[in-house]
Amino acid sequence: MKKIVPYLRSLAACSVLALCAFGTVNIRAADAPAPMEPTLEQRIFDLEAYVKNGQAGKDGDKTWESKIAGPGPGHNAWQMTSTALVLFMTLPGLALFYGGLVRKKNVLSVLAQCMGIAGLVTILWWLVGYSLAFSGGNAIIGDLSAMFLNGVEPGKSGAGYYWISDMMWAMFQLTFAIITPALIIGAIAERMKFSAVLVFVGIWMFAVYFPFAHMVWATNGLMCGPLNPNAAIKAIDFAGGTVVHMTSGWSALVLCLILGPRLGYGKDKMAPHSMVLCMVGTGMLYVGWYGFNAGSALGADAIASNAFATTTIAAAVAGFTWAMVEWITRGHPSVLGFCSGIVAGLVVITPGAGFVTVTSSVIIGVLAGIVPYLACSYLKKAFGYDDALDTFGVHGVGGTLGAILTGVFASEKANPVVAGLKEGLLMNQLKAVVITIVWSVVATVIIAYIVKAVVGLRPSPEVETQGLDINEHSEEGYIS
Repeated sequence: MKKIVPYLRSLAACSVLALCAFGTVNIRAADAPAPMEPTLEQRIFDLEAYVKNGQAGKDGDKTWESKIAGPGPGHNAWQMTSTALVLFMTLPGLALFYGGLVRKKNVLSVLAQCMGIAGLVTILWWLVGYSLAFSGGNAIIGDLSAMFLNGVEPGKSGAGYYWISDMMWAMFQLTFAIITPALIIGAIAERMKFSAVLVFVGIWMFAVYFPFAHMVWATNGLMCGPLNPNAAIKAIDFAGGTVVHMTSGWSALVLCLILGPRLGYGKDKMAPHSMVLCMVGTGMLYVGWYGFNAGSALGADAIASNAFATTTIAAAVAGFTWAMVEWITRGHPSVLGFCSGIVAGLVVITPGAGFVTVTSSVIIGVLAGIVPYLACSYLKKAFGYDDALDTFGVHGVGGTLGAILTGVFASEKANPVVAGLKEGLLMNQLKAVVITIVWSVVATVIIAYIVKAVVGLRPSPEVETQGLDINEHSEEGYIS
């Protein structure tokens, strides 16, 4: 028994030490301050932030764990709707708009190019495109941290804006990435091989689109005035004047020059085969553009309402102006003129939709109906390039005009963010315009010659004469 007692004492001591240690851990855990529950005032603040599309859980230097953090149903619903509308712009809007403007032997080629681009860009976006456009990196390009949409969760918010799902932000931006290269095919319609189109677009997305989406819209972007206080160029682009229309428009001009004109251009009749399809496509673009512009407010708020109104008015004014100018100069207002003017108005108002007032949008609409008309009617004829469906005249010239006019008409009455960027804004817009033009032109020249060397750009003269539909897709749009 005496031998056992020391062992019992040692065991008891160890037990006491273990209990003390355990108790200490518990005490320390209990002493650790638990996250403070938001006060009633803070919870009301969060509700007001939601209604105003502002940030919850933060008031000045005071922060708390909001009870309603994450996607907000109303704002997120508008973002989902806007995403569907922008996709609707490409499929079927742009496809029918372009499809009606080509000859009937090439209508399916245009539809196939739009659908092929939609599929290709979606794959690239999931793989690495979103990451390069919107995650980390430097002022020019993002990094690879969000490859395969890693970390992009439907239940989280903040990647795009306070109340929209991170997943919906990624999908919304995907629809912009889809339509941008699809615009280019209007300039090279009826004379570029389907394989060449896909290879060109695949390289172009990495060389042009992903960098510009990052530079203009990412929080550390080179030209993102509203979000990056250290931006080298404090420019503003509400919905894609530089990112979408200028990059595609100027690239389209270069590509059509390298390709050369269609066989028989200037000699054979190359009138649109169906103005009915063109008009239907125009209407779809008009409706879809509300997602494009008003959706870029990233919430159903006053800025979205302003963008909705300026988009409506600029497009209507531009469509009417284009047709009236055509009536004066050519003796008739054509349906093609109305359609072209409406699209030009939508293009020119895009970079300023959420930054300018309704009155300014009227002026922008008038200029959108005149300047692109002159480019399509006289500039193209003077230089002799075959911009088949006037992609450069409408998107290149119109996007450039819109970026500059945004610097002229941007007002804090439309958007408070303008107040801090007004000084030197026009000069910053001009700098952004120059960078966009030079980058797009140089990149397109390099890519075009790479594609030409690898797969070739044009089909044979026999294939082009017979039509791309039957030769490249083994189908015909119309069976007579």
